[in-house]
Amino acid sequence: MTITAMPQTDAADAKPKKSKRKLILALVAVLVILGAGAYFVLKPAGKPGPPKPGAVVKLDSIQVNLAGGHYLRLGLALQETATAKEDVDGSKALDAAIALFSGQSVADIDQGQTRTALKTKLSHQLTDLYDGDVMGVYFTEFVTQ
Repeated sequence: MTITAMPQTDAADAKPKKSKRKLILALVAVLVILGAGAYFVLKPAGKPGPPKPGAVVKLDSIQVNLAGGHYLRLGLALQETATAKEDVDGSKALDAAIALFSGQSVADIDQGQTRTALKTKLSHQLTDLYDGDVMGVYFTEFVTQ
């Protein structure tokens, strides 16, 4: 009787080994999905758009002394933003307009380009003075003499 030796198998060899490649791919896929989810949840909001217009507040006309003994009769209306909490007080706007137009010559403010430049400057000043509650200014009256 001959005894033949049977090859011994290790218990660890009996179980199939998991591929490290599949594990790494699964881990990468999970990380990509988590990263994409975090981006959409935490992504920064885009730049805010321009403010939406609200009410228009018409102010009483004023007279401003110009150079050479002339004067300007100026009427203003303020364009509020939709987020303005209440009607704005026009005294800041009138004071800024007086400071801007006082001493100007009639020849300068009668020119369309100069008038437009002064209006733009006044509008920027009012946006700052009213902390963004005013987004524009309209001339409702503009008479020189």
